[in-house]
Amino acid sequence: MKQRYTIQAVIYPGEERGYVAECLNLAVVTQGETLDETVRNLREAIQLHLEGENLTDLGLAPHAPVVVTMEMEPVYA
Repeated sequence: MKQRYTIQAVIYPGEERGYVAECLNLAVVTQGETLDETVRNLREAIQLHLEGENLTDLGLAPHAPVVVTMEMEPVYA
């Protein structure tokens, strides 16, 4: 298995309020009221998910950075 050197996630507005963060290559989903809270929750959720796991078995490089893409509603002028 080829090692991925990043963990990819996307953050998008929640259905009613706040934001949702979802990893694209790990089974991790979290949410928060603000962007800052959502990012903090994402980092914690990833850390908990990977705790005790062999990163090589998951195809991840040690200390892989998290790359986040933000989906936003369109803005019309």
